[in-house]
Amino acid sequence: MQKSFVFFTRMVDELVQFSDSDPELAEGIKWLDSQAQKKGISFYEMVFQVLYKHDMSSRAKQWLDSRN
Repeated sequence: MQKSFVFFTRMVDELVQFSDSDPELAEGIKWLDSQAQKKGISFYEMVFQVLYKHDMSSRAKQWLDSRN
């Protein structure tokens, strides 16, 4: 489990570094940070929640599409 956490935090850190050259990404990261502060959670937790919600929504859509 620790290995996964380290991988995730490094990935997020690299994304933040990359945002120095991408203004749109930088704005998104600032927004995520402000949302994390409002919720009283870490930036990493906020990123995880967003990615998790996106993944679950995608899976639900795939499941619905496969039923039709």
